[in-house]
Amino acid sequence: MKKNTIITLSVIGAVILGLVCIYASFKGSYNKMVALDEEVTAQWAQVQNQYQRRMDLIPNLVSTVKGYAAHEASVFTEVAEARSQAGGVVNIDANVLEDEVAFKRYQQVQDTLSSSLRRLLSVSENYPELQANQNFLALQDQLEGTENRISTERKRFNDSAREYNVYIRQFPRSIIANMNGFRTKAYFEASAQAQSAPVVQF
Repeated sequence: MKKNTIITLSVIGAVILGLVCIYASFKGSYNKMVALDEEVTAQWAQVQNQYQRRMDLIPNLVSTVKGYAAHEASVFTEVAEARSQAGGVVNIDANVLEDEVAFKRYQQVQDTLSSSLRRLLSVSENYPELQANQNFLALQDQLEGTENRISTERKRFNDSAREYNVYIRQFPRSIIANMNGFRTKAYFEASAQAQSAPVVQF
């Protein structure tokens, strides 16, 4: 009787200890997933901030170039259309990060805007007076800095998304991730148009 009681208590103790260990592991993994997910969201916000900064520079840049190159209407139209298209999707919900098709669409819109800005800046090569304009030079420097920051923030975003994706896909954390709605995030990829930042040196 005494031996059976000891065995029963030992089994109960082992089960309780096992449950405590499982709970601690689950809690630790879940909390880490939340922290990594928040890091991805924070990096996403930084990417959007830089895209917004670029959007805000465009009207002044276009206005300055128009003053010297008014007959370059097709370039201005292209920039205006690209900016208008991007304007509706600069700040979008972070849920797009889990939808690869929507994410690629977002990236394509931003890449189209980058391409149109490259074309706008290349037009200025034909206008020496424009290249000497201090306002244009300041805007050009700001745009170059913004494009560099976009590139940096996209890399940081990809790094945080990769860390998150690896963490939630590893077993047994993948079970916890699936049970709690954690999904892999999409990455920024270099496109044919966006292999580099717009050329802004003259």
